[in-house]
Amino acid sequence: MKRKIITTGDGSKTIQIEDWNEQYHSKHGAIQEAYHVFIEHGLRLFNSTEVKLLEIGFGTGLNALITLLEAPKLELVIDYVGVEAYPVSMEEIEALNYVHQLGVDKLQEPFQHMHSSPWEKHISIADHFSLCKQKKDFKDIDAQNLFNLIYFDAFGARVQPELWTEELFSKMYEAAKPGGVLVTYAAKGSVRRAMQAVGFVVERLPGPPGKREMLRATKHG
Repeated sequence: MKRKIITTGDGSKTIQIEDWNEQYHSKHGAIQEAYHVFIEHGLRLFNSTEVKLLEIGFGTGLNALITLLEAPKLELVIDYVGVEAYPVSMEEIEALNYVHQLGVDKLQEPFQHMHSSPWEKHISIADHFSLCKQKKDFKDIDAQNLFNLIYFDAFGARVQPELWTEELFSKMYEAAKPGGVLVTYAAKGSVRRAMQAVGFVVERLPGPPGKREMLRATKHG
């Protein structure tokens, strides 16, 4: 499918899949959306601890980058697992402007390292941040009671409804530790009901610019 780099509303870039009219991030602002959903309503729930974090849709690495940036402020040590079935090319990564937009030139090398590092291998990105990228379909995840936090950043249900089903959220529920949290930009009623059906307690929260709501799900017990 044809892909191109576009500039979003906050000046940060993302990748658009033209055949689907779908972007990796919100057209209203890639960085803005990522911070609102995954940092403000996910990562900031934790403080002074180790967080085992699963990202569904590693994609451009934006969520990993801002987690790397924000974790020291919360005194967090991050063990990050990023699952991606269709990796972004290095040519596309080099066309993105996240490090510049964030004003953190010192993270250019770690950001490149995230993408150039081998798949299926734990590597150290910084003293407080390790990464393991896994190249596989989301349906093949079989972790049990492992993750404190899940960034669920798959393509939208409009174009990939199979990624927003009870079957897949059951895998997320099993992967989460008791008390574990899943955050996503999505807010559709069918998504909320699928989460609830597998046992999550689900909250509707204010969404990022351009979206009225988002969802946060917690595994109690």
